[in-house]
Amino acid sequence: MRHAIDSTELDLSGLTVLTEAASGAYATTAVIAAMAGAEKVNAFVRPSRYGSVADVQSCVMQLASFVGVENQVTILEDLREDALSRVDIVTNSGHLRPLSADLIDNLPDYAVIALMFEAWEFRANDIDVDACRRRNIPIVGVNERHPAVDVFSFLGPLCVKQLHDCGFAGYRNRVALICDNDFGASLAHGLSAVGASIDVFTDAGDLVREEWDAIVIALTPGEEPRVGPSEIHHIANCVPPGAVVIQFWGDVDHEAARSMGLSIWPALRPRPGHMAVLLSDIGPEPIVRLQAGGLRAAELVRREGTQSRNELAQLVSLNEL
Repeated sequence: MRHAIDSTELDLSGLTVLTEAASGAYATTAVIAAMAGAEKVNAFVRPSRYGSVADVQSCVMQLASFVGVENQVTILEDLREDALSRVDIVTNSGHLRPLSADLIDNLPDYAVIALMFEAWEFRANDIDVDACRRRNIPIVGVNERHPAVDVFSFLGPLCVKQLHDCGFAGYRNRVALICDNDFGASLAHGLSAVGASIDVFTDAGDLVREEWDAIVIALTPGEEPRVGPSEIHHIANCVPPGAVVIQFWGDVDHEAARSMGLSIWPALRPRPGHMAVLLSDIGPEPIVRLQAGGLRAAELVRREGTQSRNELAQLVSLNEL
């Protein structure tokens, strides 16, 4: 956490941050904000499949105490108007999502929303865009490829972990990567680095018949599953028995895949629009880097306004949504 703060030059002194209280690697978000000098960090929690309120509170506060910032972090179980009216930065984090019009309308005029990932990955159901547009509240993405953050470099190893989890070594496997976005180069590099033979296609319909061991789906999500029944039918006609379809990102019709006799990984379908594997699955470092970078991007816009030209911050264009 200290290294990530230093690398990004994160300085939240004098600012109030509203984020989530979470478990595992995501317990670091509130603590990073406090370590970076935030005057106050309000961390909202609600019970989830990751733990009870008491469990999560304990996780965050033990970490905060370990680094000596426990007095700067307050755990909230409800979001009252007085807790919102003085917020400088609010993060687009799991327990806070979706950021509703009610929440946004109670923010001060100077508030900034930290998207916590790149601007092009924006999901419309995360944040009430109309409220942000009406209030002129900026939404700020973070350049995950900036040298101070460098989260994209973890995407390849993350995809390799998926291969390993479903029984493929990667080495000497034939892998078709179906990707239409900026993840492609990092995924292909990571898979190639472990000895996989990679071919890249930008659409499932472009896949050709080959002795594929695995098909990796990394498509930008749409309103409907990017890999629906017709795409599944085409994939099934292009792969030999035993090949597996690996969902990295981009929604896949699991029922259609199974009806065509395809193996699909992960077995449990992720939430629509969300990645099927978490960066934290390969350790806390990519999450720490991402959270520090996301906070830094929002800090830059909070202090410098939307005219900030720092390469780390990416403004979401509200007029194009």
